[in-house]
Amino acid sequence: MKIKLRTLWRRLIRLGFRLLYNELAWTYDAVSWLVSLGAWRDWQKSALPFIIGDRILEVGHGTGHMLAALESGGRWAVGLDISANMGRMAKGRTSAELVRGRVEEMPFKAATFDAALSTFPTEAIVSPEALAAVNRVLKPGGAFIVVPEGHLTGSSLLHRLIEWLFQITSQQQGSFTMNDPAERPELNPWQIFRLQFEAAGFVVSLKQIPMRRSAVTVLVARKYRQEIEGERENRMSN
Repeated sequence: MKIKLRTLWRRLIRLGFRLLYNELAWTYDAVSWLVSLGAWRDWQKSALPFIIGDRILEVGHGTGHMLAALESGGRWAVGLDISANMGRMAKGRTSAELVRGRVEEMPFKAATFDAALSTFPTEAIVSPEALAAVNRVLKPGGAFIVVPEGHLTGSSLLHRLIEWLFQITSQQQGSFTMNDPAERPELNPWQIFRLQFEAAGFVVSLKQIPMRRSAVTVLVARKYRQEIEGERENRMSN
């Protein structure tokens, strides 16, 4: 009975997030501001210092704030999102090219971008197909920067209430969700994600960034497989 209730709860939470990203996209900025007590934009922008190069792909561009930030920094940016509602929201905020589609099927040529970015994505971003697609469109040595979670560190009643809401909605480890960790007791959640990225051809480092009354995690995944293979080919031909 307990397992059935937990499954039902997860389905309800997924339905809520689906509505938030689609039919209720117009509420997304307000909801994200409320659940972070105004820290959401700072959490997103924590990825900017780790972005390399000038040609950037944002996977899951949402309402377009990060695309606008990239443009204001002089970068050429493209946004990808499966939600038409998010595309309409972003269109009024940025002049970047917006492409609607699934990350696994994105229509870009290989080695197009210096870096890719995704802030607070769903767990779909760590599927083998999605990671392979991102790896393909990155140039050798390119980076995939992901902000998987932010959390409040204050001790007030309001902070504790929001942390509790994160826990019951499976967001304590960020927007990523996973099977019951008890099924993989030898690995913590971040190690599981690290292994998924490494299997797709990335070298991963995790950054924990403290902020005022909050902290955020930034995952930096550098593409390595093409570079290593290229070096091997050069050595063999010399």
